[in-house]
Amino acid sequence: MILHLALASDWAHAQTSGHYRVSTLGRTLDQEGFIHASTDLPQAEAVAARYYTAVTEPLLLLHIREDLLNCPVKHETPPGSDEIFPHIYGPIPVSAVTAVTPFRA
Repeated sequence: MILHLALASDWAHAQTSGHYRVSTLGRTLDQEGFIHASTDLPQAEAVAARYYTAVTEPLLLLHIREDLLNCPVKHETPPGSDEIFPHIYGPIPVSAVTAVTPFRA
């Protein structure tokens, strides 16, 4: 299972289009080249604490089944980090998201 923090409005748009294409806060898949994700809840909580504290819109946690993605997932260590994060190199089909839960950091 892969986790991704999403704005509620971005998830609503994905449900209409059939694919989720937001990489991270304010950046699209096309801009970033991949979609940022987390391996577990503690990692997602740490990401939220670093980057999402000023967000006022409701946040959701997307639970994504890697085997339902039609694109590569690479587990990479970003520059300046010692943690490995899953990076999804393509759009996420809505059907690959098995659960959506409200997120509160």
